[in-house]
Amino acid sequence: MNGRALVAWNLRRLRTERGVSQERLAADAGVDRAYVSELEREQGNASVDMLDKLASVLGVTVGQFLAEIPAGASEITPLPAGRKPVRRGAGRS
Repeated sequence: MNGRALVAWNLRRLRTERGVSQERLAADAGVDRAYVSELEREQGNASVDMLDKLASVLGVTVGQFLAEIPAGASEITPLPAGRKPVRRGAGRS
């Protein structure tokens, strides 16, 4: 498997395991959400500096983006679409 595919799979795996949306990851890393999407779809080419930013936001090492995909690994389940509902009235009388 090539490096771009490893980065794509691991980025999506690490992001979804932590419950972080592409939008939140992009905002915290200071990049456009479309760029994160491109990386996860193997369309973008991330620099080492960019991988460092993404790793920092996700709380992992850069090396984890290049981890081998385990044999028999299943597709990564995407996070639920849409924004989280706003909780109104909690704690109000």
